[in-house]
Order: sequence, then C-alpha cells, then structure tokens
Amino acid sequence: MSVTNTSGRRKTAVARIYLKEGNGAITVNGKDHKEYFPTLPLQYIVNQSFEVAELAGQYDVTVNVAGGGITGQAQAVRLAIAKAIVELDAEKKPALRAKGLMTRDMRMVERKKPGRKKARKKFQFSKR
Repeated sequence: MSVTNTSGRRKTAVARIYLKEGNGAITVNGKDHKEYFPTLPLQYIVNQSFEVAELAGQYDVTVNVAGGGITGQAQAVRLAIAKAIVELDAEKKPALRAKGLMTRDMRMVERKKPGRKKARKKFQFSKR
C-alpha cells in the first residue's frame, strides 16, 4: 500500500496531504474534516475532487494545513486532493480540469500602499 503526498495552495493557505487506500476518512490537523470544516459548503469543497473523479469513499486522506482563513484552507485541500488523484490515475485529469479543480487560483490580497488607508482607498479630500 503506497502513500501519495502532494500539496495545494490558495491565498496564504498551504495544505500538505497524504493519500492512501481506505474507506474515505479525511483527517485535517488531527481532527475529522467535518469538525475542522463545520459548514456544509466547506465540506463540499473538500470532497469535490473525489466526487468529480467518482472515487468517493475509496481513499483515506491525512491533511496538514496552515495559514490563511478557513475557506482558503478548504480550497487548498481540494487542489491537493485533485493533484494526488491525477498522480494515481492520469485518466481522471480531463474531468477534474473541466470543473476547474486542477488550476491553482493565483489571486492574493493586494499589499497596502504608503500614504493610503488600504491598498487602493484614499483619504477623504476636502477643499475647506
């Protein structure tokens, strides 16, 4: 029984996963994924790669995720799982790519500029 490990990133979240054959248990930072990601949309995001590849319940996943917020972490886990599935079976890649699960979302928060309130927001100007 071999273990496949990959990583996924989204914003500042980084997820490292270890995928092996099993009964579908997903452990995130030592907790069950339903406890770590409490809302149904986040749980759906985590399981989306398995559902698209029609492999739900066939693999156990151990995840170490750090950085960012909870949504970015869920999306990083989704990308890592999709990459691991492709590593095991390359024929699943077209289906995953069609749903946009193989593409790393490059969008990041824009940095704050000097002399401004935020990245683009300016201070209010008054002639008086």
